[in-house]
Amino acid sequence: MPKAALAAPLLQDCSNCPIRHRAVCARCEADELEQLDAIKYYRTFEAGQTIVWSGDQMDFVGSVVSGVAALTQTMEDGRRQMVGLLLPSDFLGRPSRDSVTYDVTASTDVVLCCFRRKPFLKLMEDTPHVSQRLLEMTLDELDAAREWMLLLGRKTAREKIASFLTIIARRGTTANVVPLKAEVAFDLPLTREAMADYLGLTLETVSRQMSALKRDGVIELQGKRHVVVPDFHRLMAETGDDTDGGLVT
Repeated sequence: MPKAALAAPLLQDCSNCPIRHRAVCARCEADELEQLDAIKYYRTFEAGQTIVWSGDQMDFVGSVVSGVAALTQTMEDGRRQMVGLLLPSDFLGRPSRDSVTYDVTASTDVVLCCFRRKPFLKLMEDTPHVSQRLLEMTLDELDAAREWMLLLGRKTAREKIASFLTIIARRGTTANVVPLKAEVAFDLPLTREAMADYLGLTLETVSRQMSALKRDGVIELQGKRHVVVPDFHRLMAETGDDTDGGLVT
């Protein structure tokens, strides 16, 4: 049985949810959580399984509880581009739309906390905490998209890899914050082939840059997926961004 299938039954109580303070329900009071609980259910997906196809009718929206999903779009000639990732606490779907414009595929085993779409839309109208939080998450997603435009358009291959690693490292922590001098460890949610697709690089370039970061002591690699960052500040310096959002000169 996949890990995701084992995880869902343990999450019936919202107080035990690992994304409780980051998800769309983060600001909800006890009575509001009860309203959400009445329309929620869990769905699990194995790595590689399609969660929803582009153009499909969606009768639910939801938050990623665990795992990572990839968003991809396909061009008329069959070319595919990964356009985003859904990480724990990220929101899937739009309450006011009944379909999506991209494919969503589980990159790892995924657990979703789903809400029936129409009741959720009604709940948003009646519960300011939910609608306010969803607006904040939408604006954060817009900021991330702008940052990704910079990454794809201007950064070197080494800076792209370092930026991707910092994103994954931050999302594994509370409030997306890592102390600059801290050591941090995490598992890569994507294969190197998928990383290449996401970053607009070749597989050979991804492997070469990962090896270079390891050789220079910026990261340590344990197996194919486990990454240890001895000094997060040093990894940040490799992204081309200053800690205050500017460029390193």
